[in-house]
Amino acid sequence: MNHPVAVIGAGPYGLSTAAHLRARGIPVRVFGEPMVSWRSHMPEGMILKSVPSASNIDAPQRGHKLVDYCDAAGIKRLVTDEDLISADTFVEYGDWFQKKLVPDLEQVRVVSVDRREREGFELKLDSGEQFTARAVVVATGLSGLEHLPGEFAAAVPDGPTPTGPVSHSAQHHDLSRFAGKELTVVGAGQSALETAALAAEAGASVTVVARGKGRVRFGAPPWHQPRFRPETPFGNAWSLYALTYYPHPYRHLPPQARHFLVRRVLGPLGAWWLKDRFEGKVAVRDVAGIERVTVSQGAPVLSVRTLGGRADELSADHVIAATGYRVDLAAMPFLGEGLRTRLATSRGTPRLGAGYVSSVPGLYFTGMLGGSSYGPVMRFVCGTEFASPRLAGHLASAHG
Repeated sequence: MNHPVAVIGAGPYGLSTAAHLRARGIPVRVFGEPMVSWRSHMPEGMILKSVPSASNIDAPQRGHKLVDYCDAAGIKRLVTDEDLISADTFVEYGDWFQKKLVPDLEQVRVVSVDRREREGFELKLDSGEQFTARAVVVATGLSGLEHLPGEFAAAVPDGPTPTGPVSHSAQHHDLSRFAGKELTVVGAGQSALETAALAAEAGASVTVVARGKGRVRFGAPPWHQPRFRPETPFGNAWSLYALTYYPHPYRHLPPQARHFLVRRVLGPLGAWWLKDRFEGKVAVRDVAGIERVTVSQGAPVLSVRTLGGRADELSADHVIAATGYRVDLAAMPFLGEGLRTRLATSRGTPRLGAGYVSSVPGLYFTGMLGGSSYGPVMRFVCGTEFASPRLAGHLASAHG
């Protein structure tokens, strides 16, 4: 077949995969807005939790790491675990990577993908174009996967909105709109804690509501990492080393174990450098659970169960749910119904085989979408080093 491979998504995983496919001489069409999640759905002033060694977009040739971008841009080299990377710098790095290795990126949206009867896939773009691809790589990242727990449903039956009583953390780029307001942030991970700190610095009165005693915690700085344990981009530990550098056998674990590890390993924890900006500036309320969220006179009210078992209510001008993301094929409407029903899944996530291929030959998923099959490292940029060459190699062998 002379048809191209279609890569849907232009974040780190989409760009990295496209670069590896092109290096193998495979015609590729790449669709999406470059680095859109990082550019538009992260708060202004955000700093990456990842250290520089975990923030490289993998390329098939040398000269495209974060430090190479720093040299090309004439800015301070970001190389040690103590060097902090702003989201703006990371977006600029991604744009530089794209211009060098995926220069003909098409900034249009794929509206549908369906399997053809004989071979390949039929794609439709929002420009009106239709074409056939020999294979499709879905690398859409976090887009559309924002998770809002069920207890919030009564307050926002039509979903969270940045101007309504309840929003998701991914819906805010400029937190200065909360200056002078009482803001509640639900969650205990880096997204929740950094959003809270940035909002407080912008003039808001912020309370973080965390489920469980002592859930707000911060990681150890690089100089306090355990000695005599293997180093990884996420800290020094044998378990992290195995999950980071040997994800191969992960997909063979029982489903319950795989989903548990994806949720728990590298779970909610604030970055070491955020602690001083958070403590004393943001209030923390530990609760046993949130029963429901309602709206009274336009303002959100959280009905909670205290650690002592009592019922209580917490009110604010606005609630930001920093409750993470959840992979769900139903949130990918561009995948045709017939295609989705043919996909083998595990708790709503695609079940992937060797080379990140799904149960539909020629349809691949990478990045966060591959986390339940290849482990927690797929939630981070450094996962491109493992995923992209293997996906490209499998695709080249099967559809080259």
